[in-house]
Order: sequence, then C-alpha cells, then structure tokens
Amino acid sequence: MTKRAYFGTDGIRGEANRHPMTAEVALRVGMAAGKMFMSGDERRHLVVIGKDTRLSGYMIEPALVAGFTSVGMDVRLFGPLPTPGVAMMTRSLRADLGVMISASHNAFSDNGIKLFGPDGYKLSDEKELEIEALMDEGLQQNLAPPAALGRVQRIDDSQARYIEIAKATFPRRLSLSGLRIVIDCANGAAYKVAPEALHELGAEVIRIGVAPNGFNINQECGSTAPAAMQKAVKEYRADIGIALDGDADRLVICDEKGTIIDGDQIMALIAGDWARRDRLRGGGVVATVMSNLGLERFLTARQLKLERTQVGDRYVMARMRQGDFNVGGEQSGHLILSDFSTTGDGLLAALQVLAVLKESDKPMSALARQFEPVPQRLENVRFAGGKPLENDQVKAVMADAEQRLNGTGRLVVRASGTEPLIRIMAEADDEKLVNQVIKDIAGAVKKAAA
Repeated sequence: MTKRAYFGTDGIRGEANRHPMTAEVALRVGMAAGKMFMSGDERRHLVVIGKDTRLSGYMIEPALVAGFTSVGMDVRLFGPLPTPGVAMMTRSLRADLGVMISASHNAFSDNGIKLFGPDGYKLSDEKELEIEALMDEGLQQNLAPPAALGRVQRIDDSQARYIEIAKATFPRRLSLSGLRIVIDCANGAAYKVAPEALHELGAEVIRIGVAPNGFNINQECGSTAPAAMQKAVKEYRADIGIALDGDADRLVICDEKGTIIDGDQIMALIAGDWARRDRLRGGGVVATVMSNLGLERFLTARQLKLERTQVGDRYVMARMRQGDFNVGGEQSGHLILSDFSTTGDGLLAALQVLAVLKESDKPMSALARQFEPVPQRLENVRFAGGKPLENDQVKAVMADAEQRLNGTGRLVVRASGTEPLIRIMAEADDEKLVNQVIKDIAGAVKKAAA
C-alpha cells in the first residue's frame, strides 16, 4: 500500500499544534475532504463535526470549519459527542461527511481527526489517500465564490438524540432498575450522555470522570486507567463498573469484586448470548490478531468461528460487512455491534452486557470469565526513529521465536499506527515460553532502536 503522509491506523493523530496535528493541516483536511465529497450538483452539501473535551479542540474545530465553508460546504457542530454518535448523526442528518475531533485514549496533549462517509462508516485507505493527494495540491482553485460559502450552525440537541438512540438498543422487556452502576467517562466525550442514558433506563448511577477541564481527559481515569472505576465499585458496592475512553468508542468493565473484564471476554459474553437467541450472524465473531487464543477456542467449542483482521476497528468493520457478521471488536475494548452502529461504541456494548446481567439473575463475577485465557503478554517498546522491525537481528530473533512456538501459540509484532511504539504480543499454553519470547524480541528491538 502507498505510504500515507497524514493518515494512520485511525485517522490523523499527533501532538496538538505539531505537524500533522496543526491548524493548517486541519484547514487543508477541510478543504480537501470538502472538495472530494461535493458531488457537483446544485444542492447544499453538509458536513457534521463532533469532538471530545481536549483544549486543542478549540483550535482544530474552527480550522476544519474554515476549510469546509471555504469550498462551499455547510457545517453542523455537535460539541462534545462520542465518536459513534457522530457516525450515527452523519447518517441521520443525511450529511455528506462526518468528522470527529479526538485522539481517543491518548493524553490531552494529543488530538486527531477521524472521517466518516455518508453511510456512517470510517473512510477506506483509498479514500484517505485521495484526500492526502488533494491536501498537497494547490487548493486555491477550489474556493467557493462569496455567495456560495458554507453556513455554520450548532446542533443543540445532538446529545439528547444520541441518548435516545442508545436507549433504543436496550431490550424493551428489561429495565436497569435495581442495578447500581459505576460509570467512568474519562472526562471525555461521553461525560453527559453515558450516565444520563443509564439513569433513564432505571439504574442507580455513580458517575466519575465527568468533570472535563480541557486537560484531564484520560488522566488517571477511563478505560486505560481503570483503577478509579475499580475503587469506586468497591467503595459503593456497585454491581458492575464501566469505563469508557476519551471518545467513548471503547470500554473496559469490572465485576462487583473489581476484577477487570477485557474486550475478548465481553465479545464472548455477547456472542454467546446472541447465538442462544439466534441473533448472531456470520457464524461467529470478527476480531484482530491481538485477540486471545482462548476466545477462538470458546467459539470453536460452540461451532462458531473467529475471523481475524489486522489491528484497527475499521478493518474489523470491513470484514464484518463482507461476511455479514454482527459482532466484532478488539481485545482493547472496541466492540462493534453492527445491528446498532457502524463503529465501536462503548455505551452500546455496555448495554448489551447489562442486558445479560439483568436476565441472568447472577452477579457479574459469575458471567465475567466466559473462557480461560491462554497466557498472553504484551509489551510496547518506544523508539525515537528509524525502522527497528527491518533490522536483520530483530528479524532473526523473531524467526527463532516463531520456531520455538511451533504452532502451539501465536506471535504478533507490529509498529503502532498512532505512536512511535513497537507492539509485541506472544501467547501460548506455556507461560514461561511466552515470557522468554517477549524478553528476547523486546531486547533486540531496544538494541536496534538505540
């Protein structure tokens, strides 16, 4: 695939006010994407924009608006709204394009731009490459005449609309009455909508991570720092804890004892329940190469399959669409339920787990461990520059590791698409072998990176 200059695994992302996450790049994105999605007919063209709670959103949003309006696109602004909410609203408002300003689970100092087509799905690699080509061209010839400039309007009820959409995915026969739920919104995009949706469905809600100040998104809270949720669950004797990330497209859950439940176990829980109800389509689940071998064994035992893709929820979604699957996701907590959404949605996934919890009449701890995970270890090695994975010594160590695993486990080594990290994952029934393989490869990568 052609090397991309701006777009990574999940849109454009980087440190705010540093290339490529600058106001100039955002302006060019707006102009280029606007040009590409203007069909050329006489009707008004529309783009919708949502964001999380980062300080730099105040810089990126007006730059995008300037870009879109300069080529004649009308703009609707949602303010803070989860990424899946922007995808939903893109379709609901019949927009030509949807934009989410967020760096997801990253610290406040980063930001990003994610783009959705009129169908609510993330853009393909090919579309992103087309936008990049336009961004690097002279854009002056694409400017609209004064009378054709785009208009801008804020949509004040976007959060209320998303809440109603989310509530409609919860089974009508059930209520959350009687459940005490801790919800950690990571001081991010869902800080209003997620607690309110749970409350309106009848739950007693303990809210944390709901006081954003522009700097504290994902800071010691949310799905990447679940200790705050675990502590609150124990303190308030809650039935379950739910932690979202900064843009609420992923989640982590803990049971009433504070034990963490990852995305693989959540997928197994939902897929198993839907299979029993003849709701599961595609004959199984779509996940990435990072999902635990235990999930694959769980599904195989039920005559279901696990199809794997490269890392990135949009690749999961693409395979789901190809094979008509309706459950997919990532171990990290990106859960895609295509009956309801075109992208990962932490709140919708949580509502399906809560439906199982409510109907089972069991504590969450009895449902949490759907399968016995195979020993798996992940390690990230940061590097300053270069391409450590192209180093001959690293290649040799990786080849040796593959031979030692010899079909009894799996090895995945890849460069992160959003950060300067080499991500190393190994799993096998022999935990000592897993640890040794990780140690050897991490050592070789560190040496190469130095």
